[in-house]
Amino acid sequence: MDAIVLESVLTCPHCGFARQETMPMDACQFFYECGHCKVLLQANPGDCCVFCSFGSVNCPPMQQRRGCCGPDL
Repeated sequence: MDAIVLESVLTCPHCGFARQETMPMDACQFFYECGHCKVLLQANPGDCCVFCSFGSVNCPPMQQRRGCCGPDL
């Protein structure tokens, strides 16, 4: 199995602002406030967290479950 990636670039769907964030290793993050437009992002229906919805890499729990690390699961 590949190493777990802890860094993901979150991109706000409202304003396009992107910021690299460190993901929690053992939990999903349900909300994230955009650092630019201050919109509170929430995971899309069917996704477990904001990293799976708006990040460049899925969250660590999903990486472990699926055995891979990328948005195209």
